Amino acid sequence: MAEVVLENLRMKRESKSYVDSLHAVLTHAGLFQGSKYALAGYTGMAFKLSVHRRLLHMSVTAYGQWGESHRQGIDNLGMFTISDGGRTRHSTFEYYQRDAVNWVRRSLDGGVGVIYWIPEFGVIHGYDDHDRIFYVQDGWSKEPQILLYDNFGLNFTRFWHCQVFGDRVRIPEQQMLLESLRMAIEDWDIPYRLLPDRNIASGRLAYDVWVEALRGGDYDASGAAYILESYCHSRTEIQMYLQDAQGIWSELDQACACYEELGALIMQMKGCMIQEHNRWIIRADATEELAQILLEAKALEERAVDYFRLISLKFPDRKRSTVPRWGAHSAR
Repeated sequence: MAEVVLENLRMKRESKSYVDSLHAVLTHAGLFQGSKYALAGYTGMAFKLSVHRRLLHMSVTAYGQWGESHRQGIDNLGMFTISDGGRTRHSTFEYYQRDAVNWVRRSLDGGVGVIYWIPEFGVIHGYDDHDRIFYVQDGWSKEPQILLYDNFGLNFTRFWHCQVFGDRVRIPEQQMLLESLRMAIEDWDIPYRLLPDRNIASGRLAYDVWVEALRGGDYDASGAAYILESYCHSRTEIQMYLQDAQGIWSELDQACACYEELGALIMQMKGCMIQEHNRWIIRADATEELAQILLEAKALEERAVDYFRLISLKFPDRKRSTVPRWGAHSAR
């Protein structure tokens, strides 16, 4: 019976859980050498913003259909990837489950960790065939979680997802930067990523839903703080990402200045939270203050995205201007 444990693969929760997991897996495998904020930028993950109308915790990972959302970012890295997932209620789940257990083990045999929905996202970094278990990191605890092969994919959300990675081709950094700005524009403009569900808003509209919830008072207190923490970190990532790219295009420098202004607002936002019973919540007397700050942040981000549009117009965009022979959607 085989046992494999990938030593020195460490996931730490700091960013969106998917970015934390991706950075841990790729850097350990030698497939990416940059910072976590650079990875969040190139994949477009830093720009994603989704907000449930009741400010639920799940907002942070409800930024779209994961297969499509993640693949777009991974493609921008030039990375080969395979992912699978679905609803555990489906009658075929047990067959997909058995197949996934096998290809996850093969990836680990090859020295590459696997991203797995716990929830949230985490990393499978080892297995033991004798006990029929996987070792899973959630990024919070130093000790791994134990996942039985028979329980693979089972969790309270009733859906499962995992992703493996292969080789990478080199794409020029400026090309990756340009595509990341185009992904940012898309995420800003698309109001609902999970249609027909309209309880979760994205991009520009997410700000309006966020403000409406704060002013209406009907929201989850800890969820509101969790969304705000994630938002503050992602906007800081964008700021650092764009700072590293200054001097390439003048419009990018102007967009970076917008995010630097937004960075000053982030300090004010953090002051709107307090810790109560070992959890962060929004101060009861700070909801209107936070709503006003968010509206200022929205205006700054709108200006920044307009600068992204100016950059995008300078170059051909074959991904979005070329319609395949079968139409706008890929053949299935």
